[in-house]
Order: sequence, then structure tokens, then C-alpha cells
Amino acid sequence: MSLTLPSGLDIRAPLAPGFEEILSPEALALVAKLHRAFESRRQELLKTRVARQAKIDAGEMPDFLPETKQVRDGDWKIAPLPAALHCRRAEITGPVERKMIINALNSGADSYMSDFEDSNTPNWFNQIQGQINLFEAVRGTISLEQKGKSYKLNDKVATLLVRPRGWHLDEKHVLVDGQRVSGGIFDFALFFFHNAKEQLARGAGPYFYLPKMESHLEARLWNDIFVMAQDALGIPRGTIKATVLVETVLATFEMEEILYELRDHSAGLNAGRWDYIFSCIKKFKRNSDFCLAERSKITMEVPFMRSYALALVQACHKRGAPAIGGMSALIPIKSDPVANEKAIAGIRHDKKRDANDGFDGGWVAHPGLVSVAMEEFKAVLGDRPNQWEKQRDEVFAPKDWLNFVPEAPITEAGLRNNINVGIHYLGSWLAGNGCVPIHNLMEDAATAEISRSQVWQWIRSPKGKLEDGRKVTAELVRALIPEELAKVKATVTAAGEATASYEQAAGIFETMSTADDFAEFLTLPLYEALQ
Repeated sequence: MSLTLPSGLDIRAPLAPGFEEILSPEALALVAKLHRAFESRRQELLKTRVARQAKIDAGEMPDFLPETKQVRDGDWKIAPLPAALHCRRAEITGPVERKMIINALNSGADSYMSDFEDSNTPNWFNQIQGQINLFEAVRGTISLEQKGKSYKLNDKVATLLVRPRGWHLDEKHVLVDGQRVSGGIFDFALFFFHNAKEQLARGAGPYFYLPKMESHLEARLWNDIFVMAQDALGIPRGTIKATVLVETVLATFEMEEILYELRDHSAGLNAGRWDYIFSCIKKFKRNSDFCLAERSKITMEVPFMRSYALALVQACHKRGAPAIGGMSALIPIKSDPVANEKAIAGIRHDKKRDANDGFDGGWVAHPGLVSVAMEEFKAVLGDRPNQWEKQRDEVFAPKDWLNFVPEAPITEAGLRNNINVGIHYLGSWLAGNGCVPIHNLMEDAATAEISRSQVWQWIRSPKGKLEDGRKVTAELVRALIPEELAKVKATVTAAGEATASYEQAAGIFETMSTADDFAEFLTLPLYEALQ
């Protein structure tokens, strides 16, 4: 199969049947147009991240930006939202896999975030087949025959939102003028080109989630991309609406500025808790005073997470924007009624807290949890679709977001769990599955990042000691890896899966957790090995 490609654009990947419809000359021309206009800015912003990290490594702590004080003090609101985005009490998330898309849209959730990023292994097939799946979903034609069952869409489905990849990720298979394109621009442009007008004709619109931004300037880049893309298709400016995931600690200091930059295209903010925890570890990994307890102890109730969540609600409602709560990793446990009851109780607690705090909705990772989340938000909101009118009057300061406790416990069981989850997730990711139930929790790239970054930091921090007094060392980690690998292989073998990728994953986990240099994202080196 061959494609007619725009001048200067090259695709270095195989073309499966149907790919030519997504990779049309007109759609790829939009990719090339956006790349040529904005790639230099993306690269500059990535350099700014590196420079800012160097300052933090040298001891500088983040604070509010003096140059944007007028934005924080100003009297402004985001643009009015379309009716399709007024009610988002229960949002379900998942990868762009066909069965997941059908089940999520049919789940009874108000909206569904279909993910090209953390819950998706971004190999070439997944990215393009995911676009095909969404193309059919937008038109109501998506279906699946699997194991004697038929899957198709109901008459009433959730509102679709799409998450493209973050600024740090390239699409290595597509080059423009010899240069890789941004994964985020690639994902956005293809979906927008093929579906925006169809969505508008059906009473919705092109709605997105934007991940892993660290500053308002990164939000400004997205806004400028939206303007150019809408102009290119002859769609009114402001038609695109995007929710920003506040999942980096630096973005917390610029939440109002981010809303301002996207004010004509904003659909609010989301408290992306798992990436947020990873961001805190990553940003302060070389600070000898910083050391978090094992992952299970870092809940939404600890001070730095609690203040971040409440500040997000405050910023959103001050500016007339939705505030969406993040996702508990708990999932239903069909094989154990007692454990399942405990998991459901945990979900209820999570959503009840968020609803009472002022969030307008929250995420779940499984269709079986939609009704639970919906019940808890309806208990607070009643018949209202949201609670945008609820204002919070706390005064938050940097000390609140930088109050990194608890520092203990760090147990051998917690260390082993990080190693086990890291190996298991990496092995599944390499095999093409970016969203994996492990130990009755739904794991994605963000939770795997916590696992490997905590181990890296515990090795180097003077506070990285187990409860019994032993220091976490590279030697200890290397000794535990074969034991945890054996457990992972036994688990996946029992599930009928191949184990080759898990051997590779164990080696990768060892390298990434014990090397002197810290890899900014585990997906960056892994992506180079993907087809």
C-alpha cells in the first residue's frame, strides 16, 4: 500500500488496511502545517523545562510568578461552555482500544476520556488503529465481535474527550522536513481533521484533555495550535474545548494562568494525582530534605495533595471553569467479595470527598465503578449538573504545596511492591498494553513512574531507609529484582501470557532505578524500542 504524502512529509512505518483513510493527504497536510508553525516553540519549551530543573536541583524552590500577578488578580472568566460539557459528574478513562471505547461510551458515564497517552502503549499500530476506532465511534458505527459476543454502541453514549500525547513525546514514524513531529500535534491533528465537523453536526464538538504541562507558556502553545487548526478547517475559534490535567507540581503555581491562556478554549482543570506524585518526586529527587513514604501512604488526604486539590477547585470556580477530580486506582475484584466490598468503599470515600470539596465530577477506570461515582456526586449536587457556583475562600501558599509528608514508613514490602509493579507494568507496556490491572489496582504509565522514581530517590536520599533501619541501596534493589521478577512471571504465566517482555522489563527497571542519571520519563527510552 502506498500513500500520497504532502511535500516534505515522510512516514517510516508499515501501513495496515484502513490506515490510508486516517493518513489522508489532507489530514497529513494539517500535521505538517502545525509542525512547521510550532515545532521550534515546542523545542524551546522543552529546553526551558531542563533549565528550570537545573535551578531546582541547585536548591531553588518554585513560587508564584511575579510577571503574571495581573492575571491572578484580574477579573476574568473562561468562555461559556457548550451544553455537552456542563455535566461531567462521572468520567471514565481508558486507552483507544476498540472494546474499551465501546464499553466506556456505553458505561453510563457523563463523559469518556479516550487516551492516546498514559494508558496506551504508543506503538504505530495502536496510534493509527486508535484513530480508526475513534473515527467510527464518533459516527456511531464502531462494533466488535469477540469470543462469541457482539459489542456496539447504545443509543445514548458518553461525551467523548480525547487525550493526545504530552509535549515531551515525539511521533518517530512521521517526519516533516526530516524532523520528527510532536506526538501530541500528530494525535490532535488527525483526530481534529477527521472528526471535528462530524461532532459538531451531532451536537457535540472536538473536546480534548491536555497532559503534563508545566507552565502557562505550554498552555499558550496549545491555544495557538487550536486557533490555527480551527482556521484551517473553517471552524469558529473557540469551538475546541480542552481540559488541562494539572499533574505537575510546577503547574500548580500557574493554574489561573493556564486557564487564562486557554480561556476561549478552556473546559477546566483536572487533578491528575498519580502523575502529580511522580512530578514531586522527579522535581525534588536530588533535594536531601525530600523523601516520601511508600506509595500506599501518599493519599489525597496528605497535606501537599489535599492543598493542591482544594486550590484547583478554588482556581476553577473563581474563573467559571469545571474542576474534575482525579482517579482512584481501585477497581472491582470479582474473585473476592470481601476485597471487592473494600475496593468499592474506597471509591465511595474518594468520590464523596471530592464532591464535598467542590469538584464537579471525578474519574473512574472501570465501567463497573461509574454508578458508584455517579451516586456520590448526585448525593451532593442533587439535580444540578455541576457546582461551579461553589467558591472556596482558603489562602494557599507555596508552603502548602511543598509540605511533603509523610516521609515514613518505607517498608521492605513497599520497596518490593514498587519493584514488582514496575517490572509487571513495563513488561505489559512493551507487549503493547498500556493499562494493566496489577494487585487489584489499575496501573498506567503514571503509577509505574512513581514506582521506579521512588526506588531511584530512596537509593540516593539519606532518608531512604527501611523501617528496620536498613538503607535502600542499589545492591539491595538488585538482589530483590530476581525475586519479584519470578513472582511477576508466575502471575502472567497463570494468565496464559508470554513472559519474554518481562525479562526485558526487569533489566530496564534495574537500569532506570539504579543509574546515576535520572530518565525524565520512562516512556522516552522505551519508545525507541517500539515498532
